[in-house]
Amino acid sequence: MTATMASTYDPLIVAASVALSIFVAFVALDLGERVHTRDRLTALIWCAGGALVMGTGIWAVHFVGMMAHSLPVSMGYSYGFTGLSWLLAVLTAAVTLLLARARRLAWPQLAGGSALMAIGFLSMHQIGMLSLDMSPGVSWNLPLIGLATLLVWLASATTLRLFFRRREGSHARAQQLWMAVGLGAAMIGTHYMGMASASYAEGSVCLSAEQLGGDGLVLMVIAATVLMQVLTLVTAMLDARLRGQTRTLHHSLERANHQLQEANDELDRRAVLDPLTGLPTRAFFDERLASARTGGVRKLAVLFVDLDGFKPVNDSFGHACGDKVLREVADRLRRVLRSGDTVARVGGDEFVALMEDVAHPADCSMVAGRILDELARPFTVGEPPVQISASIGMAMYPDHARKGALVAHADAAMRAAKRAGGRQYAFFEPHMSTNAHEQLSLQTELRQALERGELVLHYQPKIDCRRRELAGVEALVRWNHPVRGTLGPSTFIPVAERFGLIGQLGQWVIEEACRQMKDWARVGMPMRVAINLSAQQLHEADLVERIDAALRRHGVAASQLLCEITETVTMEDVNTTQEVFGRLARIGVFIAIDDFGTGYSSLSYLRRLPARQLKIDRSFISDLETSADARAVVDAVVRLAHALGLRVVAEGVETAGQRDILVGMNCDELQGYFFARPMPADQLVAWSRRRPSLARV
Repeated sequence: MTATMASTYDPLIVAASVALSIFVAFVALDLGERVHTRDRLTALIWCAGGALVMGTGIWAVHFVGMMAHSLPVSMGYSYGFTGLSWLLAVLTAAVTLLLARARRLAWPQLAGGSALMAIGFLSMHQIGMLSLDMSPGVSWNLPLIGLATLLVWLASATTLRLFFRRREGSHARAQQLWMAVGLGAAMIGTHYMGMASASYAEGSVCLSAEQLGGDGLVLMVIAATVLMQVLTLVTAMLDARLRGQTRTLHHSLERANHQLQEANDELDRRAVLDPLTGLPTRAFFDERLASARTGGVRKLAVLFVDLDGFKPVNDSFGHACGDKVLREVADRLRRVLRSGDTVARVGGDEFVALMEDVAHPADCSMVAGRILDELARPFTVGEPPVQISASIGMAMYPDHARKGALVAHADAAMRAAKRAGGRQYAFFEPHMSTNAHEQLSLQTELRQALERGELVLHYQPKIDCRRRELAGVEALVRWNHPVRGTLGPSTFIPVAERFGLIGQLGQWVIEEACRQMKDWARVGMPMRVAINLSAQQLHEADLVERIDAALRRHGVAASQLLCEITETVTMEDVNTTQEVFGRLARIGVFIAIDDFGTGYSSLSYLRRLPARQLKIDRSFISDLETSADARAVVDAVVRLAHALGLRVVAEGVETAGQRDILVGMNCDELQGYFFARPMPADQLVAWSRRRPSLARV
C-alpha cells in the first residue's frame, strides 16, 4: 500500500470559510427573492448580476477552504483550472436563480433542478481540486465522494425549497439568518468532505507551486467577496423597500379609482364650506358675525374651541384617522349648539361658535359644558377608540368686549383654559387681554400696511449643487413698520391667518413676485421665484385663476413661479391639496413640498401630488455634522425624492460642513445663511453678478 502525505488545516482559515459560507447563503436567499418579479428585464438583470455575486461567493468559500488545507510541499494553484472552477460556479448559480424565478416548483422539477445544481457544484469542486497540480496525481476515496455527492444534492434541493417557502411565508431577517446558517453549514461540510476524499502519495510534488498562492491571496479573496456580497445585500434591501413602496402606491391608486368624483360646483361650495367637515369657513363666520353686529342683536357670545391631544392622534394613527375625528367633532358640535347658532372650522383643530340672543352667561356655560362632555366621549374611528378633550374660551358682547374683538378675546380665554390644564372652559377676563390687544392692534395696522405699501419682499438665493450657481430665490415677506422697524413673517402671518387677512396678503405677494420677475427679466436676469401658500389660500376657490391672471398681466412664464406648501398643510386635507396642485400644474406652475420631514406624510399621497421639489426642514440640516440619525434621515429623503423624480432643496445651510455633506448626498439645491441672507431685490442683482460658486461661497 502506497504511503500518503499527511495534510493539515489552518483553523483560522477554516473558521473564515465557515463564516463566509453562512454570509454567502444569507445573500443568496435575498437574491432568490429579487429574481421573482413580473418585469422580465428587471428579473434578467438580477439573474445576471446575482449569478455573478452568488457564484463568486460559492467559489470563494471553496477556494478559501482549499487554501486552509496544506501539504508538506510547496503549494500553488493553476490559473486555468482555478478560473474554470469560478466559471462553473457562476453558471451553476445562474441555473439556480433561473429555477428560483418559477412561480411554482413541482417535485419532479425540484429533483431535476437540484440534481443539475449538484452536478455543477461538484464539477466546480473537483476542477478546483485539480487546480492543485500534483505529480503523481490525486487518489480519490470513492465512497466518501459518493456521500458528498448525495449531500450536495440534498443541500441543493433544500436551497430551492427554502427559496419558495420563504417567498410564500415570512420574510423575517431572523428566519433568513437561521436558514443561512443551515445552508452555509451544509455547503462547507460537503466541501471539507470532498477535500477529505483526496489523498496524495508520499514524495509528490506540486507542479503549480509558482502560480496562485500565499496568505495575502486568502485575505484578498475574502475581502473582495465580502465587499461584493455586502454591496449586493444593500442593493437588495433598497430594492425590497422600493418594491414595497410601489405596491403601496399601486393599491392606493386602485382605491382612488373607485372613489366618487366631486360635483362640478365643488369650488363654489368650498368658498363657504370646509371640504373636510362640511362646516362653514372662517370667511363665512366673519360675515355672519358682522351681520349679527349690524342686525341689532343685543347680546352675542363667541366660543373658541381648541382640541386637546389631537396632534398625537395624527402622529399615531395617521391623517385618515385624524380626518374622521375632525368630522365627528363637527357633528357633535352641531348637535350641541342651538339651531340658530353658527359653528365654523377656522384651523386644523380649532372651531368657533357664534351664539346670538344670549340671555345670561349661564347659557354659555351650559353649552360649553355639554361640548366638553360630548368631546370627552371616545371616538370609535379606530382600534382602540381615540380619546381627546377640548379647551374652550368664551367672550360675550357687551360684557367682555366690543363686537369686533370677540374672537380675539375668546381666543385669549381659550389659551388661558389650556394653560390651566385643558379639559375646561373659561370666560374672558381683563388680565387675559394683553396678547389679545396686541393681536387686535397688529391686525388693524396690517390692514393699513397693505394700503400704505409698507410690505416688501426679500429674496434668499438657492444654489444649484451641480452647476454651482444661482438656481432661483425664495420670496420672504417683510413689514417695514413705521414704529417697530422691520418685522419678520413669524410676527404678523399668524395674525393675518387669524383675522382673515391672509388672502389679501397672499395676493399681494403673488403680484409683487410676478412684478419683480418681470423687472429682473428686463435686465437680463430671468429668475425662478418661490412663494409660500397658506392653508387658507388653498381653500380660496379662485386662487389658481388669480395666479394665472397675475402671471399673464406681468408677462411672466408660469414655469418661473414655484409655489411652496408645507408638508403639514399638504397632508391636512389631501383631496383639496391634490385638486389645487393639479390645477396649478396644468397652467405650468411648479410645486414644492416645504418643511418635509416635520409632518406625517403618506407616500401614496405624495406620489399622487404633481410636485417637482421637496424642501428638507432646517431642523434636520442643523444636526447634520453631529447626528448620524439626521444624516440618515436626510440621505433617505434625498434618495426617496430622486426615486420619485423630485428635486431636493435643503434649507438652513449655515456651515461649510453642512454644505459638503449635502453635496456628497447629491442634494440638488442649497439655501441658507452660509450663502446669503434674504435681501432686497436690488441687492440680489449685485450679489448674483458675482456668480458665487460652491467652491468659493
